[in-house]
Amino acid sequence: VSVTPGSKQIISTDVANTKKTYVPSASSGTKNVEIENASQVQLKYAVMLDVPVEELNNTLLLEAIDHWLGTKYCLGGSTENCIDCSAFTQNLMRDVYAISIPRTAQEQYNNSTHIKTKELQQGDLVFFQNSKHNISHVGVYVANNKFVHASVSNGVMISDLNENYWQQRYKGAGT
Repeated sequence: VSVTPGSKQIISTDVANTKKTYVPSASSGTKNVEIENASQVQLKYAVMLDVPVEELNNTLLLEAIDHWLGTKYCLGGSTENCIDCSAFTQNLMRDVYAISIPRTAQEQYNNSTHIKTKELQQGDLVFFQNSKHNISHVGVYVANNKFVHASVSNGVMISDLNENYWQQRYKGAGT
């Protein structure tokens, strides 16, 4: 990771002779936005998440999500070729917020400050448990009960906390 003047982060990986570079736009970051000044990524996710564009003020988060969206899942993966849920959240926290969090979903849960679901904000972690009551899955809250995560079946995607599958497994949220 290298930081250049103007607060642009350039994040590159070289995997299997394929180089992908993620460069946030000059307007990245958290700020209030009016629809007339909204970026393409803000407009795209306003439609996808069914929220007013004015609620999507963290363009750096949206650009990072957009970069990873569709990446396939693999257990233990941590690259743009394949990634698991906790490596995905670890990467987002590092790249968007410059925060270092543990590698596994259980460790991320144990080390987070737990918050109530009604207090969820963009960038908070959402945790899910398996039948043994262990934390087995984690994602990042975006807006309107939607979260982004690396799913086993579809890779990096956006899901709704109100879906029956996720409601049954939801354990809590944290910052």
